[in-house]
Amino acid sequence: MNSNPPEILSCGAVIVRWDRGEFRYLLLKAYNFWDFPKGQIEKGETPLDTTLREVEEETTIRDLIFPWGLDYFETAPYFRGKKVARYYIAETKRRGIRLPINPELGRPEHSEWAWVTRTEALRRVTPRVQEVIFWSDTYLAYDRRVGG
Repeated sequence: MNSNPPEILSCGAVIVRWDRGEFRYLLLKAYNFWDFPKGQIEKGETPLDTTLREVEEETTIRDLIFPWGLDYFETAPYFRGKKVARYYIAETKRRGIRLPINPELGRPEHSEWAWVTRTEALRRVTPRVQEVIFWSDTYLAYDRRVGG
């Protein structure tokens, strides 16, 4: 781990749902980029608090569970080296989500959402987010439902 904390820490989750014998990943689209729900940590929040708040604000999902524990993955610094994104792995039973209006923007933060297979997720996301999926494989590929 880098001993110097980033100027900006963004926290979120790889959200999965078990569907038809495999995990589906929830991706959100902002501009032309797909990613997992995440957002900046606020004063007084823990990274996990931020994750739960951001997921609810961006998707209305409240039923997250963390069956693989609270391990996390942090990306290499990006956004001119000032920002790091931390991701946990969480599961939901929800199929449908909403993209509520962000009061500061006057519109939803994201234009689309989709539950996708791992292959489709890897196709849609940037290399930085692909690394997060590869990390999550360490947990999801050996889930009891997958037969590992």
